[in-house]
Amino acid sequence: NGKQYDLEERTARFGEAVIGFCKALSQDSVSRPLISQIIRSATSIGANYMEANGASSKKDFRNKIFICKKEAEETKHWLRMLKTAFPEKESSLQSLWQEAQELTMIFQKIVNSLNK
Repeated sequence: NGKQYDLEERTARFGEAVIGFCKALSQDSVSRPLISQIIRSATSIGANYMEANGASSKKDFRNKIFICKKEAEETKHWLRMLKTAFPEKESSLQSLWQEAQELTMIFQKIVNSLNK
């Protein structure tokens, strides 16, 4: 299916896609804080994954992966808010939401396997 399985690359590309999407949006008093929040959460997924790969222990790795999952979930929330602010961008937002959902499920699966 052509999906990227290198999570470092995949999370970086997701952050870049969100940045690119947001750069094209008009900013006003409503959209500016939404854009700021989503850029923070979407780019944090990859940053935390990089930190997880350099973790000092299994517990540290698990905690960073759990943060990746939480940031992916938060990103889905901000995508929903952007859909309200920019209903005309729904299809682009839906594909970003789908990738955030897939990342959420991947990180949940990793957490689950570490808990066994």
